[in-house]
Amino acid sequence: MNKYDVIIIGGGPAGLFAAIMCAANKNKKVALLEKNKSCGRKLLMAGAGKCNITQAGDIEHFLTCYGPNAKFLKHALLTFQNEDLLNFFRKRGLEFRTTEKGKVFPKSDKSQDVLNVLLQECQKRHVQMCYETKVESLEKVDDLFHLKTSQGDYESPVVIVATGGLSYPHTGSTGEGYVWAKSLGHKIIPTKPALTPLKIKNYELSDMSGTSFEDLSYTLWRQGKKIGSYQGDFLLTHTGVSGPGIINNSRFMQSGDVIKCNFVGAASIDEFRSDLTKKLNQGGKALVKSVVRELNLTKRFADKILELCEISDDLKCAELTKATRQNLLKHLTEYEMEVKELGGYHVAMVTTGGVSIKEISPKTMESKKVSQLYFIGEVLDIDGDTGGYNIQAAMSMAYIAAQAINKS
Repeated sequence: MNKYDVIIIGGGPAGLFAAIMCAANKNKKVALLEKNKSCGRKLLMAGAGKCNITQAGDIEHFLTCYGPNAKFLKHALLTFQNEDLLNFFRKRGLEFRTTEKGKVFPKSDKSQDVLNVLLQECQKRHVQMCYETKVESLEKVDDLFHLKTSQGDYESPVVIVATGGLSYPHTGSTGEGYVWAKSLGHKIIPTKPALTPLKIKNYELSDMSGTSFEDLSYTLWRQGKKIGSYQGDFLLTHTGVSGPGIINNSRFMQSGDVIKCNFVGAASIDEFRSDLTKKLNQGGKALVKSVVRELNLTKRFADKILELCEISDDLKCAELTKATRQNLLKHLTEYEMEVKELGGYHVAMVTTGGVSIKEISPKTMESKKVSQLYFIGEVLDIDGDTGGYNIQAAMSMAYIAAQAINKS
């Protein structure tokens, strides 16, 4: 029997940081169980391998970036802020750069450098790293947790579950944490991919792949009812739409939803339509395509809109029918795309859903159902926008969980 004071399951950023912080108490014997041959496989993929570790700016802004469950993270984020996280790494020789949009990366642009700091600190603090150790069951008897693993049995009075969600399953995120949580009496909120692109039904814009729009605004509709208005950078792909403006809001979307896109960036759609209608009506012998090409669109995309509206190159404004004009206005300001499906877990950056946060203390990350059992990171029903918010949340949760454990 392998006996420890604290056992952490999962070697992602949350698990590694929790191990480091728990091992700050030199009297505690800490083990980290990781089923892969190495830790941090998903961390190495973060920011396309460059590791967008957090976001610069006021930590209060972070609380607008985690969907409807953001309030749960308030204590964690205010206790261990973005500057606290960066200072932890700076003290260990890692420097950072910040992009115009506030994303923070290591100056080396290498995720491996972030992982190396975490692994070196685990080694320095004598964390027992147990690789290729797959946890097969987790149960509590009296005051001790018993873990059956592929490498034998483990025992501890304190367990932290940091197993992640279901996204990027090839990195080891395959949902075991949900199984153990449920077996110990926790509610699991149904999961689905989040921070993911959309595939569009009967997609007409595949030849526009690579075309992007800055701060495009769009509305989301479900069964004929408007359920949201969003704005953000928007990218057309071969099969649908992506970019932060879509990815960050994919948590609210499902198959069958319709998005209506304002491609021309009109602050007021009604005003834009009125102005363009006037211009076309007064255009006389001017070509419709010339008027459309003057809009805030690339020539290539303007021509695509004309093609979709079946407006020929030689059509004059005076020849434009009311029906064709209305169709053109709709394509420019409320172009409809039906969601065929969200990108699967293999492309989703995070998972929405998971262990219900109503059953977890936001000040300690301890279960309200099972004492001395902690859940941190993506295994919980909490997910942030793209841009470093999820790694920050994972580290902040790990920090307050370790704080609570070290005080107990």
